[in-house]
Amino acid sequence: MENIDVTVLRALRDWRAAGQRALLATVVRTWGSSPRPVGSIMALREDGAVIGSVSGGCIEDDLIHRHAAPGGMPPAGTAPAFTRYGISADEAHRFGLPCGGTLELLLEYDPDAALLAELVAALDAGRLVARAVRLADGQVTQADTAVPAALAVDGTQLVNTFGPEYRMLLIGAGQLAEYLSTMALFSGFAVTVCDPREEYRGGWRVAGVRLETGMPDDVVQAFRPDARSCVVALTHDPKLDDLALLEALHTDAFYVGAIGSRRNNAARRERMIEHFGETEASLARLRGPIGIYVGSKTPPEIAVSVMAEILAVKNGVRLPRDIEVGHAKDRALAA
Repeated sequence: MENIDVTVLRALRDWRAAGQRALLATVVRTWGSSPRPVGSIMALREDGAVIGSVSGGCIEDDLIHRHAAPGGMPPAGTAPAFTRYGISADEAHRFGLPCGGTLELLLEYDPDAALLAELVAALDAGRLVARAVRLADGQVTQADTAVPAALAVDGTQLVNTFGPEYRMLLIGAGQLAEYLSTMALFSGFAVTVCDPREEYRGGWRVAGVRLETGMPDDVVQAFRPDARSCVVALTHDPKLDDLALLEALHTDAFYVGAIGSRRNNAARRERMIEHFGETEASLARLRGPIGIYVGSKTPPEIAVSVMAEILAVKNGVRLPRDIEVGHAKDRALAA
């Protein structure tokens, strides 16, 4: 399952290439609570087909009602327009916006098919692209960028940065990897699983996952983790995990961690310091034990706890120390 933005842009590209009229809606501002963050996009075709979301329900219905009816789409060449929902408490309630929330959208009518094709091709190639829309006439310019950035809008243009899929590399193809990769796929990650052990790979059952058979440290090098990548070691085997984790720690991966007990995690750090010249400072980014504490003991529950932590780190959420696995178990033992 690919990144939802890429899915929306790909569908919009296909609609426009087929000569169908369509609009692109982008969340540009929110006040109070909002069901979707700034930068979220959806595409609406002239016959009412929708892909993506800006609210999760009623706003999409209103946009369909306004723009998919006969004559609902403005004439070709119409400049982008702002529209706001939830200005009053009654309207917020009607459109399902929580706590009196308000959001503002920019609607682009009939985006250029060729430029959409260029954008999708760039994203498929793993590039990060800043897409700028001139508000006066809807003219679009696109350029590769090195750094992800939040949506920006002023009196002249909107700039939204689109990136390739988030990626996950799992070391080990056991049962926990099956549950974790399944959750990662429906969370929009492209998943690669590496395991040189045939006895573990042979029973793999999760479709849509790329399987690698090389030694994990070599696979990490070839994977080239970037700021939209996470690397998770699941084998409990130092011969497979340690070198791969060391390789990952020297990349821009936003999350590097390993499964295991507090004792195993401490032993892993000791090995890395004693045998590989690492320091406590150089290992500061290494997470372990991974996951948030939910009292989990089964593979699916452990996968839920790990995926929750990965998503929190991805989304820039600082988790309370009380729910970190190691700290929570230490506190439970001391009680």
